[in-house]
This record gives sequence, structure tokens and C-alpha cells, in this order.
Amino acid sequence: MAHNTIKMSKQTKIFKINTTNFSEVIRECADIIQRGGTVAIPTETVYGLGANALDPVAVNKIFYAKGRPADNPLIVHVASVEQLDELVLEIPPKALSLIEAFWPGPLTVILKRTEIVPDITTGGLDTVAVRMPSDIVARELIRISGKPIAAPSANISGRPSPTTATHVLQDLEGKIDAIIDAGSTCIGVESTVIDVSGGKPAILRPGYVSAKKIEEIIGEVDIGYSDNMVDAPDIVRSPGMKYTHYSPSATVMLLEGTQDLVSNKIREMYANFTCKGDRVGLLITSTDLFSLTNDVVYLGGKDEPEEVARNLFLGLRALDEKGVNIILADGSFTREGVGAAVMNRLRKASEMIIQL
Repeated sequence: MAHNTIKMSKQTKIFKINTTNFSEVIRECADIIQRGGTVAIPTETVYGLGANALDPVAVNKIFYAKGRPADNPLIVHVASVEQLDELVLEIPPKALSLIEAFWPGPLTVILKRTEIVPDITTGGLDTVAVRMPSDIVARELIRISGKPIAAPSANISGRPSPTTATHVLQDLEGKIDAIIDAGSTCIGVESTVIDVSGGKPAILRPGYVSAKKIEEIIGEVDIGYSDNMVDAPDIVRSPGMKYTHYSPSATVMLLEGTQDLVSNKIREMYANFTCKGDRVGLLITSTDLFSLTNDVVYLGGKDEPEEVARNLFLGLRALDEKGVNIILADGSFTREGVGAAVMNRLRKASEMIIQL
């Protein structure tokens, strides 16, 4: 891929969008998309780095800015079901049922693609991953630009995904054309990805829409992903399947078990590491650990997976900013609902997993 042929942007424009300037910001950013530029956009999940999905040169700018491997496919965002007509060969009945149930929203469906979708967008696959975001800013930008927008998370590849415009700026300032700042995202982890391109539907990445909710609509589905990077596939059919993801600069150690066992082990490990001169940060679900250090982020209660999801990437980045070199992560929260997605992200961010 000819990354060296693309010049860095001299300045990244930041548009803080509100009700007063909404139309003006959307029009200006739609013009950037139409001209083959890159715009970081808010969605309900995380901030995405958007470009015209049908323009190979524009899409190449996404890979260049992120340092993303070329075989890692992108998710294409649409503003209407009608936009699917030019992107996919067919919409099987089960795919249509999922679209009717969960769009607009945090569910990505993988379908057989048409020739109009360039290889760079799909990682050379014969399928394309598509979703319709529920965020009004993202959807209106797609509509006004008149282009389906490819948009992976707006961060350096491998880093924690961005849930604020500040996170995007930290990673990509000077590398992209613009950022639309609409405040914090409301979900905090990426969309669920399900392959419905043929055969039995398979979830390739867990997200906000749980397997249970999907099975209520279309019946039994396969789980086609692993939280263990050792089991990563050779062929990447979905983002998040193969490469190291979500990792801060600090070394993350994940502790799994009941809350009491995890809290006790965190106290023990914190004492051992600090005695050796390490600066230790904590990602916790128990307020009992607040007294250990100021380098702590409360994710939410162990039975509040949606709150934990909102705070996960925010917490990893906040502890990085504090300058810790080790993060002890509390994995005692429920795996119900979006909890499965949070555990997937934490396991992929961790260099060590301790099961108690």
C-alpha cells in the first residue's frame, strides 16, 4: 500500500457542533468527505474516522492515519436501508430481520458485496460490513455527503478506542482533516458484528447488541470470535478479530473472579508492584479500593455492564495520562448483555490474565 504518497494534513479542524451551527458544520464536513478527505465523527458507540467508502484513495488515508493493517476490513456506515442497494448483492431474510430490529443502532451486518465497493474497504474480501448509526450527527453527515462512509475507530491502531473528541485529537492531530466534537459517546464500545452472508449466522465481534437479543430475532447463532489473541484467525472477516486492540501504553493485567477475590488480589498485587517502584493504576468496580491510590478509575458496579462499557476506554486513557506503567483491571463484572463485549475488549488489551 503506497502510504508514503499521502501527505500529512497541516492542521486538523475541530468543529464543536451544537443546535445553532449543526447544519453549517455538517455541510462543511460533508464537503470534506466529498473531496476525498477524512473526518472523525461521533457515533453512539465510539468516534469513527470517516472517509468516502467507495473512494480507494480516501479510504487509504484512513489506513495511513491509523497505521492500520491492510487486511483489517472497515465498517461502512449508511444513512438508509436504500443505500445498501449499491453496496450488497442481496439481503437474506435473517439479515433483513436484524436490520428491522436493530437499525439504526450498534449492529453491523456482513453481506456479500457488489463490485462498486473497493477491495481496500473490505480487506480484499467478497463481503462488506455495514451498519446504520443511530447518532444523528453521523447519519446526517452520511446523508448530506451522499456517500457511504467507511469509519473504523478514530485512534492509532491498537490503542483504546476514542469516546471523546479529545481522545481523537491525542492520537490523530495533524493526520486527519477534521473532527466533529459532539461530546462523549453514549455506549462506549464498538458495535456487534454478525456475519449473515451465507450459512449459519455468526457473531464475529461482541458489542452492545447481545447474542441473546439477536437469537430472539433470528434463532440460534454461532459465536465466531475468541477473546484470546492466540486463537486469532488468518483471514480477518471482521474488525477486532486478529490484531492487538484497545491497549494503552501501560501494561494491563486483568483479574477475573468474584469481586471479593479480585479486590483482595488487587490489594496484594498493588502492594508488591509499588514496593518495586512501579506506578500502578486501578480500573475497579468496587468502591472499597478507592483508598489504595489516587490513580484509580471507577468503571461502575459489577452488575452495571452498560456503565462499565461507557467508562472502559475512557478509564484506560485516563490512567495512561496519569503516567502509570501498570494497570490492574477488575474483571469481576457481569458478562450479561454488553458485559461480554467489555470483557472481550479488556482481554485483548491485557498482557496478563489472572483467573481466581
